[in-house]
Parts: sequence; C-alpha cells; structure tokens
Amino acid sequence: MTPRTSHRTLIVLLSLLVMSVLSACAGPVLLAGGAASAGIVAAQERSVGAAVDDTAIQLQIKHHLFQASEDLFNRVGSEVHEGRVLLTGVVPTPDDRVEAVRLAWQANGVQEVLNEIQVSDRDGIIDYFKDAKITAQLRFQMLRDRDVSDINFSVETVNGIVYLMGIARTGSELEKVTTYARNIAGVQKVISHVRLSGGRPREKS
Repeated sequence: MTPRTSHRTLIVLLSLLVMSVLSACAGPVLLAGGAASAGIVAAQERSVGAAVDDTAIQLQIKHHLFQASEDLFNRVGSEVHEGRVLLTGVVPTPDDRVEAVRLAWQANGVQEVLNEIQVSDRDGIIDYFKDAKITAQLRFQMLRDRDVSDINFSVETVNGIVYLMGIARTGSELEKVTTYARNIAGVQKVISHVRLSGGRPREKS
C-alpha cells in the first residue's frame, strides 16, 4: 500500500464517520460547529449555503467511489466549489476515468464535472512526496502574500501538474497564485479552473 493509498483510505473512514454523525444528529452538529466555522466561511467568497452544499456533494462523491471500488476511491481525489466538481488523480485505464466521472454525477447538486484524472500505471512513492511538497510550497507562498486570500483556493498536485480551483477576487490575484505555482521546482504545468468573483471560470495552463 502506497502513501497515497493509505491517505485516501484514512479519508474514507473520516468521511463515513462524518456522514453517520450528520444523519444521526444534524441539529446539534450544526449548532456546535457553526460558531467554530463561522469565521472561516465568512472569509470565503462563496456563501455559507454554497460551502455546506459543496461539503455534502464531496461526501456523496467519496461514498459513491468507495461503494464502487476501494481502489478507485484511493486513486481519485475531488474538490467541489459551488457545485463544480474537480476530479484529479491517476488511474490505470481510460474506463476507470470514465467511471469516476459517472459516479461524480450521481451526487445531488453537481452542476459541472471537470475531469483532470490522468491515465497511467505509474503511481510511485517518490511522485507522491514530490507532489505533496509542491502543494505545501504553493500554500506557503499564498499564505505569506497579503494580497492573496488563500482560503478561496483549492490546490491539488498530481505528477507535477498543479490544479487550482476556487474563487479569485481579481484577475491579478489569480495571476499571482498561478505565477507562484509555475515558479516552484518540479512543476510541469499549472491548470486553473478558478472562477473570478462575479464572473465565469478563467482557465489557464
């Protein structure tokens, strides 16, 4: 079992736990967690309702992937912003890629599925740690820049390709984040599915 696999397996256990808690005691959980998360949600460009809906969609997608195939669940990652689903990861066959998209569409509330899943039989330990390092470096650059609201961005790195998703307040903010990513050692390409606040998604590579 690779680090990527064990990481995904841990996520499913946490996800299933959250789902069971929400179904058993949704009211108390919302009351208890609301105060703690209010500041974070308020700082985001997306609304509170959209953030809650996105979390529900992501949990559904993880559930569908796990029910279909534990291997597929371990290999496919997902990010959700305002009903837009970004799928990343590495799968061994094109059919697996298609199946992941099909399962994502089964989640209630999905508006769009952005399929960035790579097809390859190569999924080594070295690549995983390189990807994690790139993501951490980009996050650090975003955190130290006062002109960047890092909470509005999701970052996923797979085999040196950085995927960005979220909501940028301005075009210059998005350009800064993209430039930071491009200048990190080991980055092969930057693919952005970031939406400008009040506008359409702006894709850059």
